Amino acid sequence: MRASFPDKHWYRLSALSLALWPASLLYRLLVTLRRLAYLSGALRAVKLPVAVIVVGNLVAGGTGKTPLVLWLAAMLKKSGREPGIVSRGYGGSAVGPMAVDAASAVDLVGDEPLLMARASGCPVWIGRDRAGAASGLLAAHPGCDVLILDDGLQHYRLERDIEIAVEDERGVGNGLLLPAGPLREPVSRRVDAWVVNSAPPGNRGPAYRMDLRGDNFRRVAAPRDGAPAAAFARKKLHAVAGIGNPKRFFDHLAGLGLATVNHAFPDHHAYSAGELDFGECDALLMTEKDAVKCEAFARQHWYALQVEAQLAPAFFDFILAKLNGLKTA
Repeated sequence: MRASFPDKHWYRLSALSLALWPASLLYRLLVTLRRLAYLSGALRAVKLPVAVIVVGNLVAGGTGKTPLVLWLAAMLKKSGREPGIVSRGYGGSAVGPMAVDAASAVDLVGDEPLLMARASGCPVWIGRDRAGAASGLLAAHPGCDVLILDDGLQHYRLERDIEIAVEDERGVGNGLLLPAGPLREPVSRRVDAWVVNSAPPGNRGPAYRMDLRGDNFRRVAAPRDGAPAAAFARKKLHAVAGIGNPKRFFDHLAGLGLATVNHAFPDHHAYSAGELDFGECDALLMTEKDAVKCEAFARQHWYALQVEAQLAPAFFDFILAKLNGLKTA
């Protein structure tokens, strides 16, 4: 598998990343000035009448935010809360605030919002103006008492009560800001909690480990048809992943004992049927995020891996304590 641009230049010091270092200093200045403008009140943020939990990251690209959002939504529902989810709708063509449901068009609303609408059972709204999307969701669902803002750590126009930053095993890469490295903000940026996907949480605190578990697949063309990982043993398998860290998915398949020919695509890639025709192939394996974009032309031997986030109970205890503290503040 050919190394991607981020792997070659953002997750180590290369000649190109060093050449881009001056540009990263300018980016850091602009990021700092923007954050100070909101902290000082020069730019005004929108305060919502319900608690807002932000799930984001300091690095560009995927680190596992969507599984964490779904886990949080499920745990909040179990605790008696009525959560809603707000996302930008990246990869979709929609501009203004709108609701997302299980039948929404993926090219309109984006792959992650559609996946969250199907899997969470919660109201999901999208919009480039996430404050407007959040207000629309609350107007349509007045019983909602907490919002989860997907990938909104840098969206300062919407006030937040709890900030969660997600990392994966790659950490902060070469430690440089965009475009020389993967960082959207400096590593000194403070948050309420760190969640580290598939790696030890390190010394920052509070910090918690998240693991993605799953060994069952669903047929993309017929979601009610499932198959365990053992059904693909000794088969000719290809695997595709259009996510922020494709290697994590391919490693997961290898951990299930599956030997696959791997094909990495850019995050949020819009697939066509032709580029997934790999000749001799008993089964094509993909992520759920890829599957929602392939349903219209899926073949019978295409399957999506179903995964769930797993975190220690202490993490949700921490979130509940923060929420309960807000109620009495």
